[in-house]
Amino acid sequence: MLGSLIDLRPFRASSAFTRLWIGSTLAGLGGQLTLVTVMLHVFELTASTLAVSMVAVAGLVPMILAGLYGGMLADAFDRRIVALIAAVITFVSTLLLAALTWAHLETIWWLYALSVINAAANSVGMATRSAIVPRLLPRELLAPASALNGITIGMMVMVGPALAGILVAATGYGWTYSIDVVLMLAMFMGLWTLPPLRPEGTIVRPGLASLVDGWRFLKSAANIRTQYLLDIAAMTFGNPIALYPALGTVLLGGGAVTTGALTASIAAGTFLSSLFSGRVVRYRWHGRGIERAIRAYGVAIVVFGTVLLLGVWMPPVDETSANLGLIVGACLALAASGAADNISSIYRSTMMQSSVPDSIRGRLQGIFIVVVTGGPRLGALYVGVLSTATALWFPPLLGGFIVIAIVAILVRRAPRFRAYDAEDPTP
Repeated sequence: MLGSLIDLRPFRASSAFTRLWIGSTLAGLGGQLTLVTVMLHVFELTASTLAVSMVAVAGLVPMILAGLYGGMLADAFDRRIVALIAAVITFVSTLLLAALTWAHLETIWWLYALSVINAAANSVGMATRSAIVPRLLPRELLAPASALNGITIGMMVMVGPALAGILVAATGYGWTYSIDVVLMLAMFMGLWTLPPLRPEGTIVRPGLASLVDGWRFLKSAANIRTQYLLDIAAMTFGNPIALYPALGTVLLGGGAVTTGALTASIAAGTFLSSLFSGRVVRYRWHGRGIERAIRAYGVAIVVFGTVLLLGVWMPPVDETSANLGLIVGACLALAASGAADNISSIYRSTMMQSSVPDSIRGRLQGIFIVVVTGGPRLGALYVGVLSTATALWFPPLLGGFIVIAIVAILVRRAPRFRAYDAEDPTP
């Protein structure tokens, strides 16, 4: 049993990694706090769901562009300095949110503008910090470090939104933004104490030539390219999050409580799979591990769709009445999907950090951010269009089978990927 628990050796091996992990976790929790608080704030000012959705939409393109450019910066300059500058921009934008709110000067446009700045700076910070980790730990500890990142993500998604709702209701918007400002200080602790981290190897200045150089490397890196395609497929066809509000109203009942439970279930699966990842991180065949994890993800989404299909023959529900049995079944399926996705993420992150040369690692992390942010948006479009044309249960049921089929096709066409050995990493 003890061998199944999360591997904490990265904490013992590197105090710098420990400080960076603590800072990233607390700052990430604060970031989720502010993201949800801004959405609540926008809704109070506008009473418009469309205005709330625009918080995410407005930040998408800047986030993608900043991720790509941030990766180039991380491959050209001292990564500690790049990450610190990104953290300063995030800190100042959050401080402005708090100051404007306390002064009662906040407007919808200020909230949008500062959210976009926050999203862009976070993209640069994420790409850079991911490129830093392999410089702080030996290769054999990169998988355990990725599992610890799953703990961070699980805590952020489970605790952040719930805490934002409680704090806004109890203290108001100003105090909630101010708490994020305090939490952000932990990130500076983690970054300021790092040693200088200039990229190794040939340095290409940021610009078109640098971006082309990154794409050229990706074209020759079959294993990295395959894992990107697998992740895009899973997030496009197997990410039913856009259905949750409707499910709480129409098919499962329970309203916003059900929506929150479904969302938290994925985070719970992520957290628990990292907590019991001891055996996972010791498995050396990472390509095979990604294949199996994403196939399991597809199966979990099929089960989720099947649970929703059963709801068609159940008594009618609404926001005040719920089918508890179906909700539990749906939550368990989503928890399984979160666990499978996290295990895939552990192997994907480790593969990228250990097999990609240091001189190009930042740019590959930037491209990865495009994959991570773009896939779920395509998934929302897929779910929205198909559920409107058919039924709520159909997109996840079909999508899960599509994910399973795409995994089989892609892996069959990439035999080197399935044979990938973490002890002999090749991109």
